[in-house]
Amino acid sequence: MAKKKTRGRKKTTTARKRKTTTRAPKSGKSLGTMSTSELERELSRRQAAARRLERRRDSLAEQLEAVDRELAALGGLGGISIGGVRKRPRNDMNLAESLAKVLKSKTMSVTEVSEAVQKAGYRTSAANFRTIVNLTLIKDKRFMKISRGQYTAV
Repeated sequence: MAKKKTRGRKKTTTARKRKTTTRAPKSGKSLGTMSTSELERELSRRQAAARRLERRRDSLAEQLEAVDRELAALGGLGGISIGGVRKRPRNDMNLAESLAKVLKSKTMSVTEVSEAVQKAGYRTSAANFRTIVNLTLIKDKRFMKISRGQYTAV
């Protein structure tokens, strides 16, 4: 039995108009027909709304940072994941500077140093952070190998 060809509905190529997300002025008038004083009131209303949204965004960002710190303290959230995309954490100092600060006048193993750096506040999304620390200790001239797996800052 031969397959029967079906014809689907033809797609139209006409573009639909998209609605804008900006709110209409409270007065109901279009911006072009408003007087200068009405425009100034509308502008100040929108600026106040923007300030409120900025304060809300800042508050939510602080709450998110607090949750991230709690998760990091519990050993979770190696990399911050949003919708399957990893977001690289930002640190005040680079890894070598953080290691030098932790290792100053101390001798530690690679594992101890990597844990101490994270406890000191260094954030990472690396699954193999210990390996990255080991490579940094080997390559950077600020660190000296004392014995197998033991390093100190020079």
